[in-house]
Amino acid sequence: MSTPAVQFWYEFGSTYSYVAAMRIERLAAERGGPVEWRPFLLGPIFAAQGWNDSPFNLFPAKGRYMWRDMERLCRREQLPFRKPSQFPRNGLLAARVALVARPEGWCAPFSRAVFHANFAEDRDISVWETVADLVASVGRDPAAVYERALSAENKEALKALTEEAQRCGIFGAPSFIVGGELFWGNDRLEDALDWYRQEIALPRAGATT
Repeated sequence: MSTPAVQFWYEFGSTYSYVAAMRIERLAAERGGPVEWRPFLLGPIFAAQGWNDSPFNLFPAKGRYMWRDMERLCRREQLPFRKPSQFPRNGLLAARVALVARPEGWCAPFSRAVFHANFAEDRDISVWETVADLVASVGRDPAAVYERALSAENKEALKALTEEAQRCGIFGAPSFIVGGELFWGNDRLEDALDWYRQEIALPRAGATT
C-alpha cells in the first residue's frame, strides 16, 4: 500500500502559490509529511465560475490588498518579491514541463525556479526562452524536455489533472488535499500538515505497533 501524501495543488501564475512553494518542503520536513507536487491550471476553473480573469484583477480592492499582503508575507518569509509587470502570467508551458519533471524527481526545484522567475525577477514564464533557462538551471536538457512537454500525451495529462482538481472541489490556488480533506490558501498550509500528522501519520504508526 502506497503512503498517502500531502497533495500540493498550485498554479504558476498564482501569487500565494509562490509563497507556499517556497516553504512547503521545509515545513513538511519539520512536521513529517511527504509532499506530492500537482501543477494545474486555474483558467478553466475560473471560467466555470464565470470569470475571464483573476479575481484580483476583477475586484480591485481585493487586488490592492493581495499585493500589499504579498509584500508582508515575503518580508516575513525572507523571500525576494517583485510585483510582476504582467499578472497573471500564463503558466501553461511551465505546467507542462512540471508534469514531465514529476516522475523524474525534479518537479519541486523546477517549480520553485519558475515561481522565483515570475515573482522575484519579473521574467516572462510563458515563453520557452525563459522556461528553457529554468530547465537548464536544474540540470536538464531543454531540447529533450521541450519535445516531451509538448507531446499530445503530456498535454492530455495536464488537462486531466486540471479536471481532477475540479472534481476535488478545488476553486483556487494553492490548495492542499490530505486524505480527501481540502485546505485552501497559503495560510492553511500548516493546518494541512497538522491534519496529515493527526489523521494519517499517527493512526498509521499506531497500526504498526
